[in-house]
Amino acid sequence: MAEAWRYSAQGVAVAVRVTPRGGRDDIDGLETLADGRCVVKVRVRAIADGGEANRAVLELLAKSLGVPKRDVRLLSGATSRQKQIAIDGDPKKLGDALRSLTAAKSAG
Repeated sequence: MAEAWRYSAQGVAVAVRVTPRGGRDDIDGLETLADGRCVVKVRVRAIADGGEANRAVLELLAKSLGVPKRDVRLLSGATSRQKQIAIDGDPKKLGDALRSLTAAKSAG
């Protein structure tokens, strides 16, 4: 399966598909959309109202990848389930961390 993130000099840009009110805050692995794009599936307890779900997604990614919250920001998709999120840091380390986070879930 293709990777759902792109590398840059500053870090990575991750394509995510969010399920608000998903019962728990978790990363559910990778998914290939109907148009062939690969995304990281993320579920959060927060509701999609007033940016609560967006904040929860950014906090979950920061915590899961071990980066400060200030290094994770929304690039696009503020009102959509599909979002692009930038994560600043060492691109190789972030890519490896994303790969291990999503592989464990996709395989199981």
